[in-house]
Amino acid sequence: MSGLAGGTARRDAAGGPPEPGRHRPSRRRLTRRAREELHGRLLISPTLLVVGLVVLAPFAAGIMLAFQHVRLIDIRSLTPADLDFTLRNFTRVLGGPGFWAAARTTLVYATLTTAGSVLAGLALALALRRPFPGRGLLRGLVLVPYVLPVVAAATVWTTLLNPQYGAVNEMGRRFLGWTEPVNFLTTRGVDVAGLPVPVALGVVVLFEVWKSFPLAFLFVTARLQAVPRDVEEAAVIDGASPVQRFRHVLLPQLAGVLLLLALLRFIWSFQNFTDVYLLTGGAGGTEVVGVRVYQELVTRADIGTASALGVLMTLALLVPLALYVRLSRGEREERG
Repeated sequence: MSGLAGGTARRDAAGGPPEPGRHRPSRRRLTRRAREELHGRLLISPTLLVVGLVVLAPFAAGIMLAFQHVRLIDIRSLTPADLDFTLRNFTRVLGGPGFWAAARTTLVYATLTTAGSVLAGLALALALRRPFPGRGLLRGLVLVPYVLPVVAAATVWTTLLNPQYGAVNEMGRRFLGWTEPVNFLTTRGVDVAGLPVPVALGVVVLFEVWKSFPLAFLFVTARLQAVPRDVEEAAVIDGASPVQRFRHVLLPQLAGVLLLLALLRFIWSFQNFTDVYLLTGGAGGTEVVGVRVYQELVTRADIGTASALGVLMTLALLVPLALYVRLSRGEREERG
């Protein structure tokens, strides 16, 4: 018996099977990949917290307020007991005067600014592709509209277009024979050769194109630098014209980045508020949905209808946003 007890003790000391009823503590060590994933989650947790507090929480609050009949003055005293979900804000917004006109203006504004900025950036990137003296300085000057504060840029444009002392009207009277000044920022439209031309809307579109085309220029320039030279040189040897080289060699290489730029630019322009408000305040047929949200919130002090307009804008942008995410994922998979 003593020998049996001694053998059992030796087996326990040597790591043999434990006695019944005894549970040896076991520590499972994390693999290297698991540790890296844990460290990564810990590193991004502050960012996720900030995004949740700054982006997701206000967004959820906006969705909730879209279904409430709440005035701006009542927001401080609002309690959970006062919540009463209703679709009244959406019916008022959709049936209100001027909403569909603002929606059409927003769609036209976003489409024209997207096409203009992408095409202008593409044309300038192609023009500055070949080396020449002063190209670096010229590329730097191209970026000035994009880095210029929007308030300063809008002030410069309103000064130039002022009907009393603006340089544009002065040049028009001296060299173009204008008999009276044109108020570019409040005039809805004029007839040119029998065709109606939206003046104020055209000004805000030109301003947005001028302000945003440097971003397209940067993207296209970066993509052009990655185009294989041998393919283009082979096309030159085969006798292809510049138009044919662009159509059959460069354009397929630029198609992905141009489409991504167009979707991104459309999303930004569709929800733009600052540029239009600083230039015209929504006058002259330039009332976009972003300006209408501001008027509902500040002028009419109706936070419910303003939130409903914001929700409708979000729903309208879901399709281009989904396309942008899908194309971005496809670009990453191709690079990977």
